[in-house]
Order: sequence, then structure tokens, then C-alpha cells
Amino acid sequence: MMRALAKLTWLEIKIFVREPMGVIGTVGIPVAVFLIASRLAGPRVARTAIQSGAATAVLPVLASILMALSAISSLVTIVSIYREGGILKRLRATPLSPTVILSAHVLVKLLFTVLTLVIMVLAGRRYFPPGVPVPLFSYAVALTFSTWAILSIGFLIASIVPTARFAQPLAAVILYPMVAVSGLFFPVDVLPQWMRLVARALPLGYAVSLLDGIWRGEGWWAHMNDVAALVVFFLVCTAISTRLFRWE
Repeated sequence: MMRALAKLTWLEIKIFVREPMGVIGTVGIPVAVFLIASRLAGPRVARTAIQSGAATAVLPVLASILMALSAISSLVTIVSIYREGGILKRLRATPLSPTVILSAHVLVKLLFTVLTLVIMVLAGRRYFPPGVPVPLFSYAVALTFSTWAILSIGFLIASIVPTARFAQPLAAVILYPMVAVSGLFFPVDVLPQWMRLVARALPLGYAVSLLDGIWRGEGWWAHMNDVAALVVFFLVCTAISTRLFRWE
């Protein structure tokens, strides 16, 4: 099973790299947003970080959320194209199990998410305030975990989207409004009651809280509620999408 998963993952990586727009959207855009925003806000961010003694997390968390959303949008598009082209049906007819087939897509997205984070850190090192520790390894783990959890939304959308033509617009309409109520730009508590309930039912708020805390140097134990919420969300979305998922 592991050998088949590795081969299929490598095949999906090669297919993904051959499509330049997918690579630009998944890797290029988040890195560009981070670099442009850091250049514009860099001096203020550095002063704030030095005064507080902790790295300011808004810009890297924003770039990280864009990475995750790009991965989800790409996943929805690819699965829809595979279904419309009959590729999913042919894969389903092979000895490969559905778990292996779908896990290969998840692994590709996680690998490119980590690659994007590495490029973002290397390209943006000049914008990190000197003398302020940034737990990059823990942050990479948190980003990988958060992306894994919310990729389940991608499978849920892919299970109901009719054709590849509607995949990206539908994913954008569902995903990007979540950013507004995620707590990234302003606290969730300032929202109206009904919007607070919506925010707490969505995964991005928990992902933002986890990423923000880890970047600032807080321990994982301080965010176990966020971790638990993301796991529960993943399990619920996976269970629903498994029932709804169409292979043809």
C-alpha cells in the first residue's frame, strides 16, 4: 500500500508541475503576497516585534492561510477535472483503494504547502526582525497540520461540484469569505452574535489561532482546543464527503 501511495504521489507531483498556473497559484501568489506586504509594512512590523519581544504574526499567517486556500482550490479543480475526464473512474477500476487515491492528492498538496513555506521564509528573511526568535519548525508542523485538516473542505466541495468549469468559482465563493471571520484582521468577539456562531463553526478561525500562537512562540498545549477542533472538523467533513463523493 505504501509503495503504491508513493508511486501515485510522485505521478501526481509530475502532473501538477506540468501545469504552470497551478504552481503559480499554489506557490507563487502566497509568496508574492508575503513579500509585497512585508516590504510595505516591514519597518512597522519590526518595531512592533522588537518592542513586544515576539515576532508579529499577521503577515506570515495571512500568507499561510493563502497557501492552504490555494491548495484546497487546486484540489477541488484537479478532482473535478479527473471526474469529468473519466480518470477517477479508471483509477477506481484499478487495484488501488480509494484511500490511496485520495491520500496521494492530499500528500501532493501538503508537500507543496511546505515547499511554499520554505521559499517564503528564505525569500523573506530580510523582513524578520533581528534578535526575535521564530519557531520555524513548529510553525511548519502547525501549517502542515492546519492544511491537512481544512483540505477536507476540498473533498467536500469536490464531492458536490458538477463540472470542472464550476470548481474554482465555487471553491472561491465558499473559501475566501471565511477569511473575513477567521480572526486574522480583527477579533471574532467584535462580530455580531450570528457571525460569531458561523466563525466558530468554520475551521479557519482555529487554524489562524494555532498558527498565530505558534509563530509568537506559544506552546502547543496552549492551543489544544484549536487542534481538537480541527481534528473534529476533518473527521466530520471526511465522513460526509465519503458518502457524497462520486467517482464518475
